Amino acid sequence: MAQSMPSGGVHSIGYNAYPKLAERGEVELAFCWVHMRRNFYELATAGPAPIASEALKHIAAFYAIEKEIRGRSAEERRLVRQQKSRPLADAFEVWLRAKLALISQKIKLAEAIRYALSRWQGLTRFIDDGRIELDNNTVERSIRGIKLSRKNALFAGSDGGAEHWAIVATLVETCKVNDVDPLAYLTDVLTRIVNGHPNRDIDQLLPWAYRAQALKAVA
Repeated sequence: MAQSMPSGGVHSIGYNAYPKLAERGEVELAFCWVHMRRNFYELATAGPAPIASEALKHIAAFYAIEKEIRGRSAEERRLVRQQKSRPLADAFEVWLRAKLALISQKIKLAEAIRYALSRWQGLTRFIDDGRIELDNNTVERSIRGIKLSRKNALFAGSDGGAEHWAIVATLVETCKVNDVDPLAYLTDVLTRIVNGHPNRDIDQLLPWAYRAQALKAVA
């Protein structure tokens, strides 16, 4: 799953399709630690797996730091990450490479380590950008309702209807992420369009341009 960010960033899982977006130099990818962690977690819970278990402890240290700085400004988060997370990341990378050299390259543990190392730049991009989260769980939770109702989309009636459904669903979930009431938002946007809102100012109608207090009178 991918999450767009300001200034040309995309927060995503390590799916191979996403790097193609970065090849043109228009975006930078920040990969999801939950997906990386899952590979080690599955090994650690399946039976004795000391290396995988140790990897989970390394990862937990990053989340402990994030818990401390949650809610702070992006710049504050960046400074703390530079001070605390950077040394952990450097040590974790060295540890991963050392363990990879000791084990068979054909086992799942080696696959898990290679998955992490091959995406290391994207996984550690959060250290230099306080806007980036360790994972994109927030986005995945926001689209869960859409995923559960995807069978309903099969009855959209036409390709055009399906596209319209996708646009509305995306706007609704984007409102939720930005703490904007979807119904109040859509009511206000449609009213403005009917009243002749100029196309050149379309950015003013995007969910993140709204403030909850500005919609109270509309709700």
